[in-house]
Amino acid sequence: MNPDLERLQPYPFERLATLFAGTEPAADRQPIAFSIGEPKHPTPGFIREAVLEHLHSLANYPTTRGEAKLREAIAGWLSRRFELPRGRVDADRQVLPVNGTREALFAFAQTVIERTDNALVLMPNPFYQIYEGAALLAGAEPMYLNCTPDTGFLPDLDSVPTDAWKRCQLFYLCTPGNPCGAVAPESWLQKLVELAERYDFVIASDECYSDIYLDEQNPPPGLLGACERIGNVGFERCVVFHSLSKRSNAPGLRSGFVAGDAELLRRFLRYRTYHGCSMPPPTQAASALAWDDDEHVRLNRDAYRAKFHAVLEILGPVFDVGAPQGGFYLWPKTPVADTDFARGLYERENVVVLPGRYLSRDSADADPGIDHVRIALVAPLDECIEGARRIRRHTESL
Repeated sequence: MNPDLERLQPYPFERLATLFAGTEPAADRQPIAFSIGEPKHPTPGFIREAVLEHLHSLANYPTTRGEAKLREAIAGWLSRRFELPRGRVDADRQVLPVNGTREALFAFAQTVIERTDNALVLMPNPFYQIYEGAALLAGAEPMYLNCTPDTGFLPDLDSVPTDAWKRCQLFYLCTPGNPCGAVAPESWLQKLVELAERYDFVIASDECYSDIYLDEQNPPPGLLGACERIGNVGFERCVVFHSLSKRSNAPGLRSGFVAGDAELLRRFLRYRTYHGCSMPPPTQAASALAWDDDEHVRLNRDAYRAKFHAVLEILGPVFDVGAPQGGFYLWPKTPVADTDFARGLYERENVVVLPGRYLSRDSADADPGIDHVRIALVAPLDECIEGARRIRRHTESL
């Protein structure tokens, strides 16, 4: 057996099940789940219809590179969304469809990490646990960069020692962040690109929440746009990961893409060819239509705005928490230990939230997830309002 498997920590939802073991939720209340970031808005009809319309294509093997129509739709969306010159993204060499960003974020580390005794993978803390597992199974060591109110919930690049930069092979970034919701400014992204050039490491920017934001006039910037505006027009050392799961409410479609540095993607394609993970043809057809359409995403943002407005009005008196810059999570600080808060909320109100410590690690400074909870506002508006009322009632009882 691969000995590195023993280094993997339990997934957050395994730990949540252990926390709730032996407890019974309030029987007089319907369950409300705010723990998993699974969108509950309806998948647009045109996406569903496209899958059905192309079921005949199941008779053909798909290619790992994906169909040209899909790659061109992705390149067009990147240009629109991040203000890139038309044709800047080469659909043939700089775009690769993947079956959701989760598997791609993991597999990418297996491609780019050179197995040495001192390889480092830097990542935000708290973080999406796939980053950590990918680093460990690629033979590298994770280095956790605490994201706190003092750092604007972004990694403090100035705090990283020179020796760590020299050992860094891969830097995982999530913007807008999960769970904190912070958006990396373009100037911050450009500073990271300059560090990657100086110390020769790769940036993997997880941008799967980039189309979920509250200010319609200020969409979150992305890594490719940051590269463009400092002259890195080939996106060297930079790749971005995007998904239709959040943008288009289609988590079951398992559709996303990786884009950026052509040489990195050439090698990643080789890995994926052996891995055997090409996207089914009906999924490709539906995905091309989804990336070509922006209107359904605007309506999606409207729905999230309504939920944040309603929920924050309820929770404001008991929590020091505001709307995030992007994504659909709230990250409030709890009046008691986060695990005690989550367990009590489940028992008394039948509402499930995720303890912050399940998304973070204890680093040299502290564990930035302790005494926070992640609340995913993915349920319908009326359910979010009812859940917020229960959370407030539970908090006021402590």
